[in-house]
Amino acid sequence: MGLTDYEIRAYLHLLRIGVTSASQISEYTGVPYSKIYEVLNSLERKGWIETSSGRPRRYYPKSPIEALEGTRLRVEKMIKDWQKSVLDELQPLYDKREIREKPDVWILRGEFDAIAKLKEMMGNARTELMVAVPTLTKPLVDAVLPLLKGLAESNVKLLVMISRDQTFDLETLLNVGEVRVRDSMFGGGIIADGREALLILGEKKPSLIIWSDHLGLVKFARDYFQYLWNTASIFETT
Repeated sequence: MGLTDYEIRAYLHLLRIGVTSASQISEYTGVPYSKIYEVLNSLERKGWIETSSGRPRRYYPKSPIEALEGTRLRVEKMIKDWQKSVLDELQPLYDKREIREKPDVWILRGEFDAIAKLKEMMGNARTELMVAVPTLTKPLVDAVLPLLKGLAESNVKLLVMISRDQTFDLETLLNVGEVRVRDSMFGGGIIADGREALLILGEKKPSLIIWSDHLGLVKFARDYFQYLWNTASIFETT
């Protein structure tokens, strides 16, 4: 909570004793007398103790709950200040120098590797899965369909976009998420929690399968999925 060892000793002593002087706090806590006023002033500044007027000055503790709430507000203000500094000063430097993070980008070979990665992503998802299933990706999604059923018992939001001309186990999908249809899609894939994406490209069959946690690539994939989703038709049962 941002207290030093000396500050913790002084505050705990005040909780046990109540109102007392700086010299007594120093004597009973082992905090050097040369440091005690610095320690007590810091505790007062941080909102953990208060000081009574008079000579010698006497100190008494604030309620731990009150002190903790003050600490929370102070930390929140610090974080806001840090955020402003990062956004206004540090991020422009990062962007200007074109510094890039070093994410993983994998080229997956064959359906077996793709299915294994799909299962891993779905198992790790905690909030959201976006799935685009054109005809060419249907065999891959069929292989992980049983995992989708488990989402019904979780809080993972499932959005599935399929090609209008394909057959699918729609009953399963409708039980665990929202389904929309499009006339055509070039490629497909899955985006998990907005932090990793598996992209499957091709026409009649997958020709390139890419997995990445590159923030920019994943954001682009998610934004593009959202664009297609917003212009897709809501699936209606007949």
